[in-house]
Amino acid sequence: MTAAALLSFTDAATATVALAPSRAPTRARTQAAPRFTGAVSLRCRRTRPLTAAAATGDSPSSAAFHGECFVVGDNIDTDQIIPAEHLTLVPSKPDEYRKLGSFAFVGLPTAAYPIPFVAPGEESSRYAVIIGGANFGCGSSREHAPVALGAAGARAVVAEGYARIFFRNSVATGEVYPLELADSGASKECKTGDVVTVDLDSSVLINHTSGKQYKLKPIGDAGPVIEAGGIFAYARKTGMIASKSA
Repeated sequence: MTAAALLSFTDAATATVALAPSRAPTRARTQAAPRFTGAVSLRCRRTRPLTAAAATGDSPSSAAFHGECFVVGDNIDTDQIIPAEHLTLVPSKPDEYRKLGSFAFVGLPTAAYPIPFVAPGEESSRYAVIIGGANFGCGSSREHAPVALGAAGARAVVAEGYARIFFRNSVATGEVYPLELADSGASKECKTGDVVTVDLDSSVLINHTSGKQYKLKPIGDAGPVIEAGGIFAYARKTGMIASKSA
């Protein structure tokens, strides 16, 4: 991937910081990069293995994710994903990162979503995959939205479409794979609690509960960035910027 393609996943302010070698991460899947004055840093870390390979004890792989899904509708905005009052939490602090995950989707109306994404008193979710409708992640720009989902343990969002800023933030932070459905229907036909598999190599969502399959658009150049742990980790891994040990 070229530097131009890599930087297309984030805005100019983030890009400027991303290319500064002095802002090396303190650990493998950590990035410290405020996008604007007063913003907190983003920490890309997994709370538990959710890949199919990890579940079976094989070597870890991001080629497929398996588990229960959490289903939401159209126009899920970032305030529903993580309300503004929780943006004071600093993801670079492990305890606050976990706390951020406990608040994922707390802004959803309980009348429409009686089953919480994260159970009361828990810090992580049982749902490995989120399935949504059109315009997922719309609303205000906040990096905390994909970070909260990743902190809760989600590995992928499968939606009919995304707000561009949420997609870019997901790639830049490396927290979740923002996968787009090639055809509509999954958010209407899948139910929360259905057991699904997301196969990145085959670009398919398999609902084992219903027996249906849904074609996904390939993740393309964003895949290696997310797998590396975000834009900073990828840039260092590929030699675009100096590594911390250099």
